[in-house]
Amino acid sequence: MLEVLKSRLQDPLVRVLLVLGTASIAATVVLVGWFTQPDRFARGYAPKQPIYFSHRLHAGDLSIHCLYCHSGARPSWNSRITGVPPVETCMNCHRVTRTDRPDIQRLTRLYDNDEKLEWNRVHALPDHVYFDHRPHVNAGIVCQTCHGPVQTMDVLARRMSMRMSNCLGCHRAPREALPPGSSIRRGPEECSACHR
Repeated sequence: MLEVLKSRLQDPLVRVLLVLGTASIAATVVLVGWFTQPDRFARGYAPKQPIYFSHRLHAGDLSIHCLYCHSGARPSWNSRITGVPPVETCMNCHRVTRTDRPDIQRLTRLYDNDEKLEWNRVHALPDHVYFDHRPHVNAGIVCQTCHGPVQTMDVLARRMSMRMSNCLGCHRAPREALPPGSSIRRGPEECSACHR
């Protein structure tokens, strides 16, 4: 049996068909993975939110720093728990600011009833990806590097695809993302850095 297999592999046509078949299977797997990626991981994703919120107003015009509302990004090891701010954070200002607006009145009702506001995440990673904000924030990488120029957006939309190639590109050449004078030359590239 082994001799028959060896003799068939000697045939150039069989070799070509074997290479083409393997390449076709690999291309199919890659293309299916690419085109079946959920929208929530794609560039330009901008889900409808339960209330209107303008990052242009808050982060841009009012210059509220990202970490004021997204305070979990500095100490958190898990990107899934750093996301949207609780209603209490909004109410730090909106107890007295713009209280006549319908969305603020809805926010106040939620706060008074100790209810959560269920925002739709814009920046989400697949479940098999581990992302720790701490080393990025502590290295001085600005939020806009990955999240885009949120201070210019009335409706928050993802500007960077959440694909592995973007992360690896920055880890291999982080100079543009880092503040001047940083001693960091590369980020980790081993699989276990992001896949656990």
